[in-house]
Amino acid sequence: MSISCTQVSKQYGSVIALQNVSISCKAGEICGIVGANGAGKTTLFKILIGLVTPDNGSVTIENTGKKKAGGIIEKPALYEYLTAYENLKVFAKMQGANSDKSTLHQFLKRVGLPIERKDPVRNYSMGMKQRLGIAIALLNNPSCLILDEPFSGLDPMGIESLRNLILKLSKENLAILISSHIVDVLSKLCLKLYVINNGSIVNSGDTAALISENTNAYTICGSGIADSKTLQKYEMIERGNCVTVSVSSKEIPKVLQQLAEEQISITSCTPEVDLQKLFHPISQ
Repeated sequence: MSISCTQVSKQYGSVIALQNVSISCKAGEICGIVGANGAGKTTLFKILIGLVTPDNGSVTIENTGKKKAGGIIEKPALYEYLTAYENLKVFAKMQGANSDKSTLHQFLKRVGLPIERKDPVRNYSMGMKQRLGIAIALLNNPSCLILDEPFSGLDPMGIESLRNLILKLSKENLAILISSHIVDVLSKLCLKLYVINNGSIVNSGDTAALISENTNAYTICGSGIADSKTLQKYEMIERGNCVTVSVSSKEIPKVLQQLAEEQISITSCTPEVDLQKLFHPISQ
């Protein structure tokens, strides 16, 4: 099971939304599409899910089930005055999916929503609405799940909760494609990253490798770290018990080792991705 597109292009009048875009995501993988607002992410996902026809190129979805791909584009389209269960029932009937009570309760449980709530979904948090949207997308058991900016508007707890759900679903052998303009969120979730800019894929690869290649600084936190002799030879910015140090991914292991030798207890080390470099690689 997988989803892919090859040399997909789309133009609206004089505006080129996508130009020769090729991506792929296999069953059990979580792949990310990162780009600024207006880069072409939503247009690409609409094409993948079948809502928009490309001018050129092809989309291939390997699946033996009734529904090839399920997804949420921009935000869940819910009936705000209905309960979560009632929403699922309406969409199940629209899609010709099994709509008996037991089955729909299983979908609610699958995405971590309570089956006992009887109030309308307008009372739900954004994170809970996203979960319900995912449950609707999973009706008819597609092999691919496409999520357009699913973390938008969520607080840190909501992001963590949704991230855990997506990780769980990937273990069910789903191919999951996620778009976002937030590199940090995708870097902690995705096996592969595709960087889209002005409608074209400008960078792609293994997430860890891509982040490493485009990182020129790290934020290191620990008690008394600003007094470190090791860090004095680097350009750095102090922020309380944290410092942002201009250092390459190749150098950072040695720096951390030297800090340990200074008996400075490090609580975190976070890469600061150079977005300019990531979105505008020199080779382009």
